[in-house]
Formats: sequence, structure tokens, C-alpha cells
Amino acid sequence: MAAVAAITLFLYSLQGFSRELQTVGGEKLRIWLGKVTANRWIGFLIGVIATAVIQSSTAVISLTVALVDSTVISFRSSLAVMLGAKLGTTSTALLVSFRLMGIGPFFIVLGAIISALPWKINVIGKAVFYFGFVFVTLTLISDMLEPLRENPVFMRYLLMSSTPWIGVLAGLVFTALIQSSTVATGLGIVMVQQGVLPPEAAIYLVVGANLGTTSTALIASLGMTHAARATAVTNFLINLVGVLLFFPFLTSFAQIVLHLAEDPAQGVALAHLIFNVIVTLLFLSTLNWWAPPLQRWFRVSEQG
Repeated sequence: MAAVAAITLFLYSLQGFSRELQTVGGEKLRIWLGKVTANRWIGFLIGVIATAVIQSSTAVISLTVALVDSTVISFRSSLAVMLGAKLGTTSTALLVSFRLMGIGPFFIVLGAIISALPWKINVIGKAVFYFGFVFVTLTLISDMLEPLRENPVFMRYLLMSSTPWIGVLAGLVFTALIQSSTVATGLGIVMVQQGVLPPEAAIYLVVGANLGTTSTALIASLGMTHAARATAVTNFLINLVGVLLFFPFLTSFAQIVLHLAEDPAQGVALAHLIFNVIVTLLFLSTLNWWAPPLQRWFRVSEQG
């Protein structure tokens, strides 16, 4: 129960951090994304930066779908932004894998100090506080998970994820339920660090999480325009194709990456990064080939 409470706190802190950043710069972020041009590389870069700052690809992709819904950006422009968001989401996993969770208390104190300042800069204090809280709760999760290594029932069920299709499915379902691939990936890496989860299973889990995270945009787009729904479905299809391309080689991929990494946890983060780099560059470099037929299939105009 303590581990579940720690995971809940982690999810709350991540949502709080994203919410505060959007409160501080939400309108500016909308304008920034709204200026995306037909240049796919600029849109891609904006998606990477926005997601790395907000620490939530779900938030950026949902915002992108909303911008398509309001005709601020076109369907085709949204594709590059979403691909950038896919890559930007790897930043948290890299920080966790290098055991940088100790930075949490520093940012909590810094956030409190900034909030107390009498100047306009104090509005970012809560965002800084929640950023630190994210890593403090990860440390708490790490401490709560350690005793589970001695629980044979828990370990038996957890080891089932060492089968590729079960691991991918578990990552997909878990991420769809909690609506955050960052939580799923961060939790997988922490469990590897504690020796609770085999690194190969964690890699399968984070690959599945990439597909599970598309559920938020799909749900959010239900009441929106046809173009917005097409954007959300395309995001799902991109991730689905990526998972299907990797799946036949997933075991070999995991073994090679773990062999190259300095430690298992960094191997999981590296696999997450490599997977997203390959998938995003594959689709980004060929965007002008597959986007037009997709537009015709969805019957979406260039402006929509």
C-alpha cells in the first residue's frame, strides 16, 4: 500500500508540475506552437523542447490536438510537433537512470524561495517546487519497492513481463490507465535500480508505454473537429507502427542495448531513447511521402 501511495504522489507531482508550467506560460506556449510553419524540422524541434520542459508528452500532444481543433495549426504541421513530443519525453527517463533523483530537495527549497519573492518571477516558484517534488517522490517509490524483492508472489507475477508481448501489453495498459508514459517509464527504471524488475522486462514495458500514452489524445479528441480526431488517430498509428516494427526484434534489441549500457537502468533509458529516435526520424524524414495520402484518407484539408 505504501508503494501505491508513493506512485500516486509521483503522478500528482508530475501533473502539478505540468499544470503550473501551463498556468505560467500556457498562452505563450499556444502562440509558440501556433507559429509552427510548414518546415517539419522546426515543428519537430518545438515539440522536443516543449515536452522536455513540461515533462509530459501527453500534455503537449493534447494541446497540439486542441490547436488543430481551433485551426491554429494545420493537420500536417501537427504531425511534426507530435513526433518531437515523442522524443522529448525521453528526458525524464535519462535523468532518473543517472540517479539524479537527489536534485529533488534542492528544487523544492528553491521553488519555495522563489514563491516568496516580491517580484513577478515568483509565479514560476510552484513549477520549480513541483519539478523537485517529482524526483523526491521517485526516491520515495524506490525506498518502498525495495522490500518487494523478498515477496515471492509479487516477484512471480512481475517476472511474467519478461515475455515480450506480456511486457509490452502491461506497459500499454498501465500507461493508458494512469495517462502518463513518464510515470510508467520512470517507475520501470526505478524498479530495475532496486533489482525488482529485470531490465529486459522494463524495456518491453516502456515500449508498450509509448503506445498506451496515445489514449489521452484519442479520448480528448472525441468531442472535437474531424481534423483534431484525425490528428489523434495519426498519433496512435505512428506509435503502433513503431511498436510493430520493433516487436519481432525486441528481445535482441534489449540484449544489445543492455550490453552497451554501463548499468541496467541506464540501458532501459537508452533503449527508450533509441526506440523513439529511430521511430521519430523514420516518420519525420518521410513525412512528405506519407502525410498527403493520410490527409486524403482522413479527408482533411491542408488548413484543417
